[in-house]
Amino acid sequence: RQTMAAPTTAPFEALVLEVETDTPGTYAKICGMKDFSVGRSAEVDRVETPADCTDESLPYQIEKDVKSLDFSVSAEAVWSAESHGTLMDWFYSSAAKNVRVQHVNAASGETEFETGPAYLTQLDTNRTKGQKVNFGTITIEFDGTPTRTAAA
Repeated sequence: RQTMAAPTTAPFEALVLEVETDTPGTYAKICGMKDFSVGRSAEVDRVETPADCTDESLPYQIEKDVKSLDFSVSAEAVWSAESHGTLMDWFYSSAAKNVRVQHVNAASGETEFETGPAYLTQLDTNRTKGQKVNFGTITIEFDGTPTRTAAA
């Protein structure tokens, strides 16, 4: 039996989410961030086409084409005074802010940053007796496809 080499993994802090501050080109983490997930999906159109022009008894085949790409981030954070104003202002402004996701351990030439304008489309706040107040669900949806920047 042949064995494969173990994967090279990354610690929690090697995946970073940052939002551009009021100073263009300067990014900061959301204080209190506990977890986040990056979602990348492709919208695919499907068309049934004949599998054989001569033998019409055969089932159709399904051809697919990518129509669009979608990129979003879903996060949870403990409420923090340091991020409260930033998140509330962003949500109520209905404006896009530049956001970037950093893959800290990306190898040279591979995608290190995914950057682009994004909307804060969901900002839940919740409380449970005996626990800290949380920003329950935070959803950030990118406007278009992020720009990918390779690691040096």
